[in-house]
Amino acid sequence: MQNKQTILLTGATGFLGSHLLEALLKNNYQVVILKRSTSDTWRINHFLEQVKSYNVDIEPVEKAFSDQHIDAVFHTACHYGRNGGSIAEIVESNLMFGLKVLEASLKFNTDTFFNTDTLLQKHLNVYTLSKKQFVEWLQQVSEKIQIVNLKLEHMYGPKDDETKFVSWVINQLKANAPEIKLTAGEQQRDFIYIDDVVSAFMLTLEKAKTLAKFTELDVGTGVLMSVKEFLEILKSIYENKHGAIRTQLNFGEIPYRDGEMMTVDVNNTDLRNLGWQTKTTLEQGLLNILENDK
Repeated sequence: MQNKQTILLTGATGFLGSHLLEALLKNNYQVVILKRSTSDTWRINHFLEQVKSYNVDIEPVEKAFSDQHIDAVFHTACHYGRNGGSIAEIVESNLMFGLKVLEASLKFNTDTFFNTDTLLQKHLNVYTLSKKQFVEWLQQVSEKIQIVNLKLEHMYGPKDDETKFVSWVINQLKANAPEIKLTAGEQQRDFIYIDDVVSAFMLTLEKAKTLAKFTELDVGTGVLMSVKEFLEILKSIYENKHGAIRTQLNFGEIPYRDGEMMTVDVNNTDLRNLGWQTKTTLEQGLLNILENDK
């Protein structure tokens, strides 16, 4: 029987990374993770004995590559810049750290580098600019290493960061807040459940040998929904589960951000042609979050 590949995973302690780690281990891949010695590992504590872990603030990134052959990298580590964070810190996380991992991948002949990108536009903010600059570097080296760039839309699911939009709204509902002040909510988004995002990574890992040297794939359901409709469904599901609450969703109370994207362009045809499909409805996904809530 062929030995399973060794996958290096960055961002393993985060929302997407922790779900990917679970899927990789379930499918018998050997997993090496990069984290900081100060990382909060609450999402993955029950997996730490099954992985080899390197603290990048103590050891050089290259050590993970020199200690064992890395077949592929899943790069999910990022800095959203939500809780402040200087431009330099965001660029360090989203560009410079990625380049360190990429250079080590080149030096030690890693086959494929899977990158987590965004469908948001390049010049929206510091986060998106730094993410898109890294993709430009990936294109630059794609003759030397296979690149699979997965562009994600608005993913949601259990164990997401408290600062993220869906988690924040749920916490407001749980607190029975009198109101939640919102924009008009006309923005169109593609809300995709975390398990469906993970299945896209796992499928492209399986099919990597059939993909071009530089492949970009949109990861979304292909169905756009307004933020207003999404939140109304979320509140309805919450009340069905917990009973009526006083919280009012006050749309139009706050203005849109400068440069707010009112819609996104999602084309998942290439991913579907590989055999991928979404399996979790919006209602089921939101229910899963509420049932997994601590």
